[in-house]
Amino acid sequence: MKNTKGFTLVEILVSSAIAMLMLGTIYLAIQSAQRSSSGMERKVTAQHDARGALEIMAMEIRMASYNPTFATGMWMNPTNCVASSPNETYKGIQAATASSISVEMDICCTAGDGDGALNDPNEIITYNYVTAERYITRNTNCGGAMPFLGDATAATTPRTTRVINTDLGMPLFRYYDGAGTEIAAASLPAAIPNIRVIDIALAVETEEIDPSTGQRRRMVYSTRVIPRNHAIQ
Repeated sequence: MKNTKGFTLVEILVSSAIAMLMLGTIYLAIQSAQRSSSGMERKVTAQHDARGALEIMAMEIRMASYNPTFATGMWMNPTNCVASSPNETYKGIQAATASSISVEMDICCTAGDGDGALNDPNEIITYNYVTAERYITRNTNCGGAMPFLGDATAATTPRTTRVINTDLGMPLFRYYDGAGTEIAAASLPAAIPNIRVIDIALAVETEEIDPSTGQRRRMVYSTRVIPRNHAIQ
């Protein structure tokens, strides 16, 4: 009979070790790719949320003091949306701080563009940065503050974005007069009639930690708004 030589035990063990090493390398590569993909997905979600929020805020704040009928005594107290404002000279920016703003605009009515009253939806809007919870609320016509960007930690729905302006020492809102000089926080609200430019800055991070870096991904977005109607006397 012809003698057929097989594999020795050493050869089998070496082959098995090489195969295990290759499988381990492939597994680590797949795991790394999955971590990277997961982290990127969280970043994209946070980017989408922050950019969308910034666009809406800019659009609404830009319309502050819009009064197409030139009505007098129209501005309301943004804390109750019933009583007339005690500060008519503030017009459509009834409150302004580094972390909150209340804007008013006569944008709608039953007949068309403005009716000299602020009793239609989205005509009184307040944005507020809840620093302790790291999210922004939006309140329309005193209907109650609703989560706008991010959410409370006790929310029933999982949040994807945290607003971290306070962590970075970055004001959410900054205000400037017609000469481009920043209006000091100590000058507000008395200096509200002088506001001509508003800077909005959103510093956000992903709620979930990026598994590939062990850190939350951070992003900063900003825009400059000119509330042109506020300058009209």
